[in-house]
Amino acid sequence: MSKIQDKEKTRIEDLVEKAKAGDRRVLEEIVRRIQDRIYGLAIRMLFIPADAEDATQEILMKVITHLGTFKGKSRFETWVHRIAANHLLTTRKGRAESWRLTFDKCNRMIEEGSREEGGSDFIEAEQHLVVEETKRACVHYLLLCLKREIRLAYILGEIFGVGSAEGAEILGLTPAAYRQRLSRGRKRLTGFLAGKCGLVDPGNPCRCGTLAAIHVRKRHIDPKNLLFATHAVRSRQDGRDEDLVKELDTMARAAVLLRNHPDYAAPGVFVESVKGLIDSGRFQLLTNS
Repeated sequence: MSKIQDKEKTRIEDLVEKAKAGDRRVLEEIVRRIQDRIYGLAIRMLFIPADAEDATQEILMKVITHLGTFKGKSRFETWVHRIAANHLLTTRKGRAESWRLTFDKCNRMIEEGSREEGGSDFIEAEQHLVVEETKRACVHYLLLCLKREIRLAYILGEIFGVGSAEGAEILGLTPAAYRQRLSRGRKRLTGFLAGKCGLVDPGNPCRCGTLAAIHVRKRHIDPKNLLFATHAVRSRQDGRDEDLVKELDTMARAAVLLRNHPDYAAPGVFVESVKGLIDSGRFQLLTNS
């Protein structure tokens, strides 16, 4: 068996124990295993990839510099999620949050799209990517319409599939309170999509092409600098067969659309940053307090 396969089989908790015992070489592997999840949470909370990168960097630094406080009372991933959740709930308002998006504003944009004919001022070769950008950005816009605490619970529960007990532990809630937040987010998002999105209900007209043109004209989308359509992603293991999705009712299709939102891959900068942190000697690593 190769060394790579050996590493893949090693429990992350075991790697953490090695790090706490002084083996700092395993820190890079720990970061590789958790960075996509943290980044995926951050980009859905903050919308703008650059802001998500900054938040991920800060969260990873907190994780690495406080490994000594992990006592193994929960799964390591749960402990990491709690650090990430606390950071994202208490950090200053992000640039996208300053837009103060609401479901009413999103609805007005859709209504504007319904009044306009198709067509655009971007070249045809770019059109597919810009429409795809619009589809992906739509989910991010709708997430921003939720209050932070509801948004975070929804991302954990509906998109990441975190159950009641673990979600409650991550957010410092009772399982009932976690389920209530998740339910509120689910009701708002799936209800909106069921009534507006042609991908969810064929009875709704699909306005993605027209909306893409509007977003380009209003400079909400820059065809030369797409945020989501060209973003690196990881393949999902829980994708649903297209025919099965067609058999689901409208609300279930809305849930599947949100749940199968791309798994974004973290930019390849975080491992190098941790190496730089270790080499710099500027920080005390693995603190016990």
